[in-house]
Amino acid sequence: MRFIWAFLMILCVFFSCDTPKKSSIDVSKISIDYSIKRFEVDFYTATKETLPKVKASYPYLFPEAFSDSISLAKIADAQEQELFAETQKIYKDFSDVEMQLTSLFKHVKYYNPSFNAPNIVTIQSNIDYESRVIYADSLLLISLDVFLGENHPFYADFPNYIKQNNTKDHLVVAVAEAIINQQIPPTNNRSFIAKMVHEGKKMALLDWYLPTISEVEKIGYSQEKWQWAVENEAQIWAYFMEEKVLFSTETNLNKRFLEDAPFSKFYREQDNLSPGKIGVWLGWQIVQSYLKHNDVSLQEFLKKDETELFNQSKYKPKK
Repeated sequence: MRFIWAFLMILCVFFSCDTPKKSSIDVSKISIDYSIKRFEVDFYTATKETLPKVKASYPYLFPEAFSDSISLAKIADAQEQELFAETQKIYKDFSDVEMQLTSLFKHVKYYNPSFNAPNIVTIQSNIDYESRVIYADSLLLISLDVFLGENHPFYADFPNYIKQNNTKDHLVVAVAEAIINQQIPPTNNRSFIAKMVHEGKKMALLDWYLPTISEVEKIGYSQEKWQWAVENEAQIWAYFMEEKVLFSTETNLNKRFLEDAPFSKFYREQDNLSPGKIGVWLGWQIVQSYLKHNDVSLQEFLKKDETELFNQSKYKPKK
């Protein structure tokens, strides 16, 4: 009996992680138009003779200071060619990623009819994690060499909390995050609870835009870190209440609980067991509670003041 009970508990945690909160919608009749251009392929296979054509096709990627000699040196560089070869092993066929991106864009347009899908340009950025996706209105740049798989040797020196998201599965999440960051501008409310709810709003949009992606993949946690958050939700909330940080405007709370990190900093002995940015995860739970108890459109939801949203969320942590 104990074994069966433990097994059932594990199943509950598993399905709570992988079942999207938003029900699927039919986007099959939604029309979108965008192009995909493979800059890294065109550039790293270019010669002295064909380079001018590449430059003409991608003028925004060739600043004036970037001379032909610099370009040709990069093309001939053995390490850059090795990185290109490794990228092509995974992304030579881009069709499966294109299907994910098309689904994402259709969902965004479903909820935002004025949305126009950006044209996509794939690039190689020498594993610039901070610039893995760049979104500027009609153009979206994706650094494919940041999504080679968490166990790839190129990421050997990366901390686990970063490289676990350097996967092909996380690529569409990173693109969705770039779009959402433009749709939800920074909040002017400096309280910690407002910042948590603000980040929770972004996570809720991921639920809408990526209904088939697991919650674990959206937040970027390992299964173990996710389970820790679920099991300790009541204790996390109690800590924030006891320490009176909910309405604090101290900026150090951002690094402790909202920013990417190997773990959250409660200053307790077992902090290393927790996931980073636990405030984002908790803000997500608050927003999900609000949406459960309030029937609002997406646009009404986005305009909702964070403090007011929290007050109307009827949030109660699971015990």
